[in-house]
Amino acid sequence: MRNVIIVLLAMAALVSCRSKDLIRPGDSLEVAYEKAMMQFNSEKYSDAARAFETVISIGRGTDYGEEAQYYLAESYFRGNRYLLAASEYERFAQYHPNSPRREEVDFKEALCYYNLSPRYRLDQTYTQRAIEEFRLFRTRYPDAERGDEAAGYIEELRNKLARRDYNAADFYMRTERYNSAAIYYGLVIDNYPESSWAERALVKQIESYVLYAENSIQNRQAERFELALDSYNTYLQLFPQGENRSEAEDLFDRAMEGLGEHDDGSVVVETN
Repeated sequence: MRNVIIVLLAMAALVSCRSKDLIRPGDSLEVAYEKAMMQFNSEKYSDAARAFETVISIGRGTDYGEEAQYYLAESYFRGNRYLLAASEYERFAQYHPNSPRREEVDFKEALCYYNLSPRYRLDQTYTQRAIEEFRLFRTRYPDAERGDEAAGYIEELRNKLARRDYNAADFYMRTERYNSAAIYYGLVIDNYPESSWAERALVKQIESYVLYAENSIQNRQAERFELALDSYNTYLQLFPQGENRSEAEDLFDRAMEGLGEHDDGSVVVETN
């Protein structure tokens, strides 16, 4: 019985202490803000978010309201609730466009979408949004200290998109839909030429056109071998010292051999 009483007293004390930390009717705006910051500094981000929402509702248009709007976004961000955080950072920028925090807020909004970006096999809407936001950040703040960091994120995310298209092309190759494979390899080359996937994609495009020709009816083979040679010429222009050049050369020879049976002398191949 004595132990039960001790536990009940401890729980009552805990509830009493907790109630003092919560915003209550009659608290001034300053007290409400201080209580919200106590929750934030204690890393109780869900409680802090609710408290800052209260401060905003009673202090809109004041300095406390502005600070609460910023820390509401921060609470969501630190609690890994990135979609809510992005929305609140955007709201802060709309309501306080000239704030000294504006640069940080714009970067954090982009970072939210970066953190929401999923694995390359999944829908990449958030990836695209993150790229747009980081690009906007670099345009708006060309001399920002975090400009290089933003550029690094853009490169990483674009590589993810390139990998998505490369993976789709590989799927078409495995299922012997060679023309579709060539199209998707082309998307990697055209849209992400700076990515780590572009050079390999171009070699695979040559291969897909060779296979497309070899598996076509005879009177369509020549034009499709020529597509392989066009891709080879592009490879020489873009990646003259590419690490996969020997494979590209082998595919070139294979295409030329196949074309030899249909050669009318019209094919022009660049050499390097």
